[in-house]
Amino acid sequence: MKANVLTRYRVMAYITAVWLLVFTGAIVLKYGFDTGDTMLISQIHGVLFIIYVIFAFDLGSKAKWPFGKLLWVLAAGCIPFASFFVEPKVTREARALVTDGATPVKAEA
Repeated sequence: MKANVLTRYRVMAYITAVWLLVFTGAIVLKYGFDTGDTMLISQIHGVLFIIYVIFAFDLGSKAKWPFGKLLWVLAAGCIPFASFFVEPKVTREARALVTDGATPVKAEA
């Protein structure tokens, strides 16, 4: 697996997590205090979440995750603050699978 697959996932995990927090705050303002509008924020978060899902599926397929693990990673993108805890764990596990693109050289005995 190439490093850029992991990097794309990491970037989108953090961006999506931040926008989910912004969206959550906007929802609280709109329905709790009857102020503000969530239309633009919800649309931006929706597009970012779709990109996050695509990149998570890409990482999961290349890392050969079981379906349950992939669902857990996708669910983390739906729960405020969860991505900030799940992403570092996923990164640690996936870093072991990252190759630099070089062909391994066989050692001669």
